[in-house]
Amino acid sequence: MLGASTSNIVSMLSKDFVKLILVSVLIASSLAWTAIQLWLQHFAYRIDMNLLIIFAVALGALVIAIATVSIQGVRAAVANPVNSLHDK
Repeated sequence: MLGASTSNIVSMLSKDFVKLILVSVLIASSLAWTAIQLWLQHFAYRIDMNLLIIFAVALGALVIAIATVSIQGVRAAVANPVNSLHDK
């Protein structure tokens, strides 16, 4: 059999998406932390923002993205290429 295996295709796709998601999480989390701190300063009864919340949201986004890319990658890898090329 020629070509890459399904696991190789999924891992290559996932690796690229994980890099993009980590960069976006770093940017979004710093902006969110700053915005939340500025917003919470205007209240008389303040709470302390916990970094665990931001890490949990980042982990959730990463898990959802990896699951989505993996599912779509497996579908693309096991699909018959003739069906894609065939003119209906």
